[in-house]
Order: sequence, then C-alpha cells, then structure tokens
Amino acid sequence: MEGSGSAAEETTKARPAFRDELRAWARDLLIAVGLAAVIIVFLYQPVKVEGTSMVPLLSDQERIFVNKFVYRFEPIQRGDVVVFWYPLDRSKSFIKRVVALPGELVEMRDGNLYVNGNLLPEQFVPKEYMDSSSFGPYTIPDEEFFVMGDHRSSSNDSRVFGPVPREAIYGKAVFAYWPFDRFGVIPETIARAQGPSK
Repeated sequence: MEGSGSAAEETTKARPAFRDELRAWARDLLIAVGLAAVIIVFLYQPVKVEGTSMVPLLSDQERIFVNKFVYRFEPIQRGDVVVFWYPLDRSKSFIKRVVALPGELVEMRDGNLYVNGNLLPEQFVPKEYMDSSSFGPYTIPDEEFFVMGDHRSSSNDSRVFGPVPREAIYGKAVFAYWPFDRFGVIPETIARAQGPSK
C-alpha cells in the first residue's frame, strides 16, 4: 500500500512538470511566430516577379523576398536589383538593376552601356538578351538612379521612363523562394565591384 501511494504522488508531480514544459514550448513558439511576422512585415516583403525583363536572373512568376530595411543603413549601389514604384503609375512596382548612380553620365552605344565615358562590364547580360539600341548621353540628377532590365530587348526601363527617384525605391531583391529549383540568395554582380572599365 505504501509503495502505490508513492507512485501516485510521483505521477501527480509529473503532470504539473509536463504542463509547465508544454507552456514553455507554446510560449517560445508564439514568440518565434511573432518575431517571424515582424521580420516579414517590417523587414522583408514577398514579391512576385511579373514579366521577363530580369531574365536570366529572375524569371516570370518567380517569388522573391525584398529587403525593405537595407537602404536605411547602406547606400544604393550599382548592380543592386531594386524594387520601386513605377514613376509613370505609382500603383505599380517594377524590379530592375541599378546601372548608374546620381551625378553619373550614362550612355548606350549600339547596345553597350557606358558610364562616365567608360564601358561598363555586364557579365549578367547574356549576348542573346542584348539589343543594339542607343541612348544618351544623359547625366543622372541628384537622388535619382538609372535602372535597366538584364533582358535588354524585353525591358521597359529608365531608357523609357527616365531615372528613378530615391524615395520611389523601397527595397532590394535578396532571396528567391519559388520555384524550389531557384531557391537561394540572389547573387551580387561582379560589375559593381569592378565599376566601369576604361
């Protein structure tokens, strides 16, 4: 009799311990979900790519995350793939690559991009996606950025609608999550580090 009483007491003690453990797990799970929601709402935004102007880097209907916070801490740089409000219709957003910065002189000569008179290496634009268009020369105003799609012959970009004001740029494309075969970090471009070649 005495032995069975001890076993019952141990079972009774085990139940509150299990409940406490379960509450701790539930609390931690709620905190994690809350933090994830804050990160998604305030730092990252899921975006669906529509169109082929950024092929081969981004394909039509691809899903990506945009970092909405990064440009509070670092400047927009040449080579960044940015999401911005379309200057001719602020209800639409576009995604393009920054190719020229404020104060720079940009020019297209037979499909080749020149910045400040120097040819810009563009390893991210395959030959089959280039066009033979010419544009400029044009000096980018302060606080504005010249953007272009990597698929030059299929891109509505700054050659058409002009440079994009800084306040219209609301994020940087950082991560692709759908389809799964495209899953991963969106790569940086070599051209940014090198700058225009002479």
